[in-house]
Amino acid sequence: MLKGFFNVPTPINEPILGYAPGSKERELLKAALAEGRSKVIDIPMYIGSKEVFTDDKGKITPPHDHQHLLATYSKGTKSHVQQAIDAALAAKADWENLAWEQRAAIFLKAADLIAGPYRYKLNAATMLGQSKNAFQAEIDSACEFIDFLRFNVSYMTEIYKQQPPVSPRGTWNRVEQRPLEGFVFALTPFNFTAIAGNLPSCVAMMGNVVVWKPADTQIYAANLIMQIFKEAGLPDGVINLIYGHGPDIGDVIFSHPDFAGIHFTGSTAVFQEIWKTIGSNIFKYKTYPRIVGETGGKDFILVHGSADAQVSSTAILRGAFEYQGQKCSAASRVYIAKSKWADIKELLLRDLATLKMGPTEDFSNFINAVIDERSFDKLAKYIDQAKKDKGVEIIAGGNYDKSKGYFIEPTVLVVDDPKYTTMSEELFGPVLTVYVYDDKDFDQTLEIIDSTSIYALTGAVIAQDRYAIDKATTRLRNAAGNFYINDKCTGAVVGQQPFGGARGSGTNDKAGSMINLLRWVSPRTIKETFDPPKDYTYPFLAND
Repeated sequence: MLKGFFNVPTPINEPILGYAPGSKERELLKAALAEGRSKVIDIPMYIGSKEVFTDDKGKITPPHDHQHLLATYSKGTKSHVQQAIDAALAAKADWENLAWEQRAAIFLKAADLIAGPYRYKLNAATMLGQSKNAFQAEIDSACEFIDFLRFNVSYMTEIYKQQPPVSPRGTWNRVEQRPLEGFVFALTPFNFTAIAGNLPSCVAMMGNVVVWKPADTQIYAANLIMQIFKEAGLPDGVINLIYGHGPDIGDVIFSHPDFAGIHFTGSTAVFQEIWKTIGSNIFKYKTYPRIVGETGGKDFILVHGSADAQVSSTAILRGAFEYQGQKCSAASRVYIAKSKWADIKELLLRDLATLKMGPTEDFSNFINAVIDERSFDKLAKYIDQAKKDKGVEIIAGGNYDKSKGYFIEPTVLVVDDPKYTTMSEELFGPVLTVYVYDDKDFDQTLEIIDSTSIYALTGAVIAQDRYAIDKATTRLRNAAGNFYINDKCTGAVVGQQPFGGARGSGTNDKAGSMINLLRWVSPRTIKETFDPPKDYTYPFLAND
């Protein structure tokens, strides 16, 4: 075996391609989209060395064109979950004993495969399966995913380098970072292909084995991620990809004595139920499981009276309506000083009127479809209620149509009550609620923002007054795990803004940082004494 202290390539953020008319990347992406639409594929589960097909099939259709069949996938049963756990545990010894630089090489290769030959295919899969436009797919399934892989390798090496600073003469103190004892369950969301790839891969990178269940509405891209990992050299059984009924999968996972942890992104309600189940089963487990989760948000933008109106309008529009408001970090409640409201309203309505809505294959569309019918129906219900309620004015949007795809217009509500339903409940769609406050009530508004929602994921303040910025930053320190000054509240970049929130928004273990990777190792301290004592007595025992 090779020995050495190896330096990994220094990570830099993957450049974002523009996809402008006439560009090579635009041509290649359109070709990948056409290729994806031209056939129907049958997607298997990946358990150990086997691609597993079943007779129970689910259908995958583009949210913006729900009559077009992209793929079918094989639904698993409890027996398949058990097979995946068995395959993971069978692979565990060889994988955790593999030299760390060999694990690093696999994921660095995966990053280069995504940056190169798979870039357009993975972006196209995200656009078709999750209804993201070209730019949103590029910053997600290409750039962020590549960044996760490259930066995590660097963070891994930093973790391994951390050693006790003192070894007194005659001793050597050291720390090793062990993989967790058992398997880890990765439960991933629909809205980011990068998150779907990162949650299982960063766990595996640290020497763990994984059972991975993606959201049904993300399976189309998840299948391609698994193929990329395999091409990069990931051994069979290290990551096992399964689909099926969530409660059935949970029954097997959370009852298994070798369950060692969960890496989760999804709804707060589901995460809390999982936590409760783990607590009820705690006596069954070999070790105390690691519980890492990023959940919902009711993210805010606060506009002070000193703010620039154009900056504010742009931050609000992008923060609220990029990817149809389906980012965990998307702005859904905005507080605007009365002195600025007229100017911001004019600019916001002007820009909203220029947005086109339609399928992702048409690159001129800024707005695409929401993820599925369930989401569509929920959002439509809130909009309909807002039309009936007193003290609520719809100043933009308010229309929806699911005949072809699940399309909901970017909708802006203005409310008299800062505690109105859509100011406090997570909607996860293109519905923004505005509350206009008197400039003199800035301090009171800070209190309202901090107390309105159970969530604390992202937030932003827009102001030129540095005293106001300082006050908001201090007063809202517990209201958001990612806080932005004079910017939108979305767009965290790996290596720049580690992402995660507290309160009802999760455990704040900061994806895209060393903090997260530390959750997937169990340190062991080793002290070696070179010339150990041979007499039990100490000097103080001697007679005077």
